Amino acid sequence: MALTGIQIFKLLPKTNCKECGVPTCLAFAMNLASGKAELDSCPYVSDEARGQLEQAAAPPIRPVAIGKGIRAVTAGGETVLYRHEKTFYNPTALAARVGSDMEDAALEKKLKAWNALQFERVGLNLRPELVALKDTGAGKAAFANKAKMIAETSEFNLILMSDNLEVMKSGIEACKFKRPLVYAATQANVDDYGALAKEYDLPLAVKADSIQALVTLTEKLTGMGLKDLVIDSGSREIKQSLQDQVGLRRAALKSGNRSLGFPTITFPCEMASNLDVETLIAGLHIAKYGGIVVLSDFAGESIFPLLLERLNIFTDPQRPMTVTEGIYEIGNPDENSPVLVTTNFALTYFIVSGEIEGSRVPAWLLIKDSEGLSVMTAWAAGKFSGDDVGVFVKKSGIAEKVKHQELIIPGYAAAIAGDVEEELPGWTITVGPRDAAHIPAFLKAKGVRP
Repeated sequence: MALTGIQIFKLLPKTNCKECGVPTCLAFAMNLASGKAELDSCPYVSDEARGQLEQAAAPPIRPVAIGKGIRAVTAGGETVLYRHEKTFYNPTALAARVGSDMEDAALEKKLKAWNALQFERVGLNLRPELVALKDTGAGKAAFANKAKMIAETSEFNLILMSDNLEVMKSGIEACKFKRPLVYAATQANVDDYGALAKEYDLPLAVKADSIQALVTLTEKLTGMGLKDLVIDSGSREIKQSLQDQVGLRRAALKSGNRSLGFPTITFPCEMASNLDVETLIAGLHIAKYGGIVVLSDFAGESIFPLLLERLNIFTDPQRPMTVTEGIYEIGNPDENSPVLVTTNFALTYFIVSGEIEGSRVPAWLLIKDSEGLSVMTAWAAGKFSGDDVGVFVKKSGIAEKVKHQELIIPGYAAAIAGDVEEELPGWTITVGPRDAAHIPAFLKAKGVRP
């Protein structure tokens, strides 16, 4: 059971040293109780207290690190059933499955195509992370060769899938530097696969034919000293799979069942006969509550909406999405192109930049940090004042990119025009339209042409 802030406070050194980043030990205890702080932030907590606090402060679903490099992922670590309660932390990892009997040339071509599936969104690079290599009976040499090829020639990390212990060992030896996920320990091989995962210090997937059967397996494996587990309830029917995902999450969060407090892995690739239906099932599992989702393939028309869904679900609802402050080139602007300024609220940026693109008028768009607030809200909160906007424009370096000195400000911030002019002597401050949809007509009315 989680400790309260006061119970945690009693175990802290009470030095109020501020080295944790907050003024008092009581404030740190409250943050720790609410999941807003990490125990490692306190340098003076005793070993005895640390043991008690680490167990109490551990998330109900264990975070499990899989892979190495830029596509390394962490599954699990969640603390709430619904994202509006707090937030979801570790986005669902997306995987595609290949067989060990695939020709090298075909695999090389597929990996190259999959690697190109990267999408820029709100300053983030959205991409899938994993390749699930399935043993198709081609032998341990073929399995090891494909594992080595994926690990060494691509950014992807691996899920190794085999029921054969010797085949699995060969695959691990070929790509152990990538920290692959071993799939899967079952009732038939739990001792061997548990020992294998422990020997190589790798995360281990556990598969059973029911939630209750999972409890028996995870308790045995944790008794062997294994902690990094990923669980599969075994269901390959859509309705039952959804029920299992919800049941597992509720068991860990609401009932405090540590035997089920691990991220899950699901296989839409085994629940449908085509990628379109797989994509629908994957979307369901991203929302409820898959830690890893395995598809039969990656294709732009399926992976892009899944990546966007994942981004939206795993964005902190208490913090607005933002873009980085700076100068953005819309089209190919030159020294005579218009200069517009707005806030760094992501939705504002995409709407404004989209309307400018639609007008086919190359322009410079200045994005000022407003802590993620829209124009009207930022102005009302003092985050988009005339003085601040003027200072930002001077420091942005836009004056070095254009010959003219005209700045177009949003219509909703018309009240700041005078203050901006005082901060930018010599500049003409023009009030633009209140709604972004009117930007194309506004630019044309000013005589600006594509």
